[in-house]
Amino acid sequence: MQSTVVIVGGGPAGSFAAYELAKRGVDVSVFEEHSQIGVPSHCAGHLSIKSLKNLGLYPLPKGVLENEFSGVNFYSSNGTKFAVCLSKPVTCAVNRELFDKYLAEKAQAAGAKYFFGSHVSSLIVEDDYVKGIHVINRERLKVPVEAKVVIDAEGISARLLRQVGLSPFSRDSLVYAVEAEVENVRNVEENAVEVYMGSNYAPGFYAWLIPRLDGTAKLGLAVKKGSPKDFLERLLRKHPVASNQLRDAKFLRVNFHAIPIGGLIKKAYGNGFLAVGDCASQVKPTTGGGVIFGVSCARIAAEVASQALKIGDVSATSLKLYMKRVQGAFGFDSQIMLRLRNFFNTLSDEQLDNVLRFATKTGFASALRNIEEIDFQGHTLINVFMKPSAYATLVYLAYLYMSANA
Repeated sequence: MQSTVVIVGGGPAGSFAAYELAKRGVDVSVFEEHSQIGVPSHCAGHLSIKSLKNLGLYPLPKGVLENEFSGVNFYSSNGTKFAVCLSKPVTCAVNRELFDKYLAEKAQAAGAKYFFGSHVSSLIVEDDYVKGIHVINRERLKVPVEAKVVIDAEGISARLLRQVGLSPFSRDSLVYAVEAEVENVRNVEENAVEVYMGSNYAPGFYAWLIPRLDGTAKLGLAVKKGSPKDFLERLLRKHPVASNQLRDAKFLRVNFHAIPIGGLIKKAYGNGFLAVGDCASQVKPTTGGGVIFGVSCARIAAEVASQALKIGDVSATSLKLYMKRVQGAFGFDSQIMLRLRNFFNTLSDEQLDNVLRFATKTGFASALRNIEEIDFQGHTLINVFMKPSAYATLVYLAYLYMSANA
């Protein structure tokens, strides 16, 4: 069996790469180890509306969109609230199973072929070039599949990266998350996301509650160390705000997964090989969101791969343009977000509480009101802190930053 391009994994990044290649007339095959797309779901699906529009994915089909948000409420460990009310909806929640299926259907309609229940066990490497994959199919048979380019969209395992000698993300960059769907949530705003901060409940990251229009919600939490399940139970029992909102909550589904938040890996290409999505740590270090970054990088990968195929050169020298473009598009913002994540992780719960109180007192929320872009947070923050209403908060944060790095 052979295909011009093989994609490992049918998640959002893999399917969007397949779509972009197929619409360019490239013969592309996607190998997905699960029996269907989007199952199991490991992501809250909280996405930027503007970024979806820029990718040509908005408006979404009926059933995929669960809610739109124009607000976010941040809480400290002792319940201090900092509320941001935006001038219009900026983010949305999507049903991740249906969203993933939507992208796969777009790819298939463009001509991509999908093979389910197909576990990719290893790469075919000859003369330092990736020439295809070995697949364990539903009959448990090992089948070689030849290809001129392999795009690795396998997710967080990053097994294939190691096989070509590339360095994956550091295990130290991982946070460990629990994702749940709940019903019977109380006292939440339908158009606002709830964020619970502080090491007492989510050390090294944060917890979130994303309401749906049908009355259910997505609840999640991630931690740098310790058991996310234990911290979630503490949040439910003891957090002064969350414990009230979730007092009568009934859990409908629970999943666990890890998230790489260490920023982009330095090299995600080789001879006949490109990596996209979580395996390349194309994830926002501040929020752990990887769908938009992964899908955006998948589009770049498809563009670079299709051009390399046209000129008949799929060497690393040719494909390194992928990394150059990824860094150009996301490198600055990724580094700023990584610094922000590391900075907030240095703050004590008392300091975080003081930050939220100070931001409320100085009217910092007004500087955020007209934000439309939440994915490119480095550039967004530059624009925000140029506003006079943000100066005091900027000075206070700068003081804390310098103190933490003294």
